[in-house]
Amino acid sequence: MQVDSSQKAPRINLVDPELYADGDPFEQWRWLRANAPVYWHPPAELPGFWALTRYEDIRTVYRDAATFSSAKGILLRPADHGEDPGGGRTLALTDAPRHRQLRGLVDEWFALRSVRGFEPEMTEVTRRVVDEALESGTCDFVTDVAARVPLYVICRMMGVPSSDWDHLFMLTSQAFGASDPLTQRFAHLDIMSYFEELQAAKAANPGDDLVSILATSEIDGVRLTPDEILLNCDNLLVGGTENTRIAAAGGMLAFLEHRDQWDALAKEPELLPSAVEEVLRWTSTATHIMRTALRPTEIHGNQVAAGDRVTLWLPSANRDESVFDRPDEFDIRRKPNRHLALGFGEHFCLGSVLARAELRILYHELLHRDIQIELAGTPTRLTSIVVNGPEALPVRLTAGQDARAGDDWISPRAAVKANKPSAHTAACSKIHC
Repeated sequence: MQVDSSQKAPRINLVDPELYADGDPFEQWRWLRANAPVYWHPPAELPGFWALTRYEDIRTVYRDAATFSSAKGILLRPADHGEDPGGGRTLALTDAPRHRQLRGLVDEWFALRSVRGFEPEMTEVTRRVVDEALESGTCDFVTDVAARVPLYVICRMMGVPSSDWDHLFMLTSQAFGASDPLTQRFAHLDIMSYFEELQAAKAANPGDDLVSILATSEIDGVRLTPDEILLNCDNLLVGGTENTRIAAAGGMLAFLEHRDQWDALAKEPELLPSAVEEVLRWTSTATHIMRTALRPTEIHGNQVAAGDRVTLWLPSANRDESVFDRPDEFDIRRKPNRHLALGFGEHFCLGSVLARAELRILYHELLHRDIQIELAGTPTRLTSIVVNGPEALPVRLTAGQDARAGDDWISPRAAVKANKPSAHTAACSKIHC
């Protein structure tokens, strides 16, 4: 392995959660890209694993699902935790053909035409959330704005009654945001109990929603088991909320730190699609994704054995100097911008169109109403090796002009049949999906 002796080697420890809260992981990633792009990370708190930090290497692994499996887990876990219980049974933790079969059940709901049908509902949800934040004057943008919009939207898609949205918001805040592991565990168990009851109700009385589809559909003539339904409900809830929440808040922090970019977007709203792509690249909220080698293989002369864990460090790939010009600059005009924030290949993010629409609608709402935003305290970052971004973002919001649209809700199936356009169709069509 060729080493660039001109660069002083930092101490490499990618599994130290404090690195992402108070340190500079980009220093380690830059050194690894230049000197050890396929790095064996020795076992410590976690089992040993290969760390990939270059864009092209990560894309290659994403593309080769026959060699690199998702079924044994997609995140690093302590050895004594065993394999992920969703392995081989959920959208995120299956290989072909099961992955394609599960994805085929719900694909329609996340397609571009279906998401367009949701835009009036997403816009109304966003306006309600922003109005509540404005009434407060100061708020935590992470919890009070960025977390609520994607949660309420995925709840609507999953058939959760609106009267339960705030209850699930409280549970997800505890499950994903509490500092106490016991609180997290009990909150997650409560979420699972909720969806256990909901799936039973939907099986008996199906509606036009995702949980009904999971509860009533068949694959090769066989219905999903109750456990499979429950695990996939959890998968959809987490996938539909966590990364979008952090991307929306991380993007807002980036705009607050680069006010010239926010001002440029206000003057040129047609830049919104490319601004969303830059937010996704810049935040790269999934810190790592793991694959397990199914057979011996070689990456740049390094012998990877069957069973080895191979980790893909996405924020590093999205700052790779060989792919991105000025990678450490936040630039809403960046083109091309072929980031890997939403994955690549067979496991490309199911909710990519939805996430982009949620970000676009949120920023559009803030800009269109000329809402003034400024920091009202010191942001803090998550202490996690799984997702990275703001844990808290205290801001002060001041109302500007108010503009509202009157589009009615239309379900995604009806939207597909009617091919109904919406107020945001033109902008959405410019986003690569």
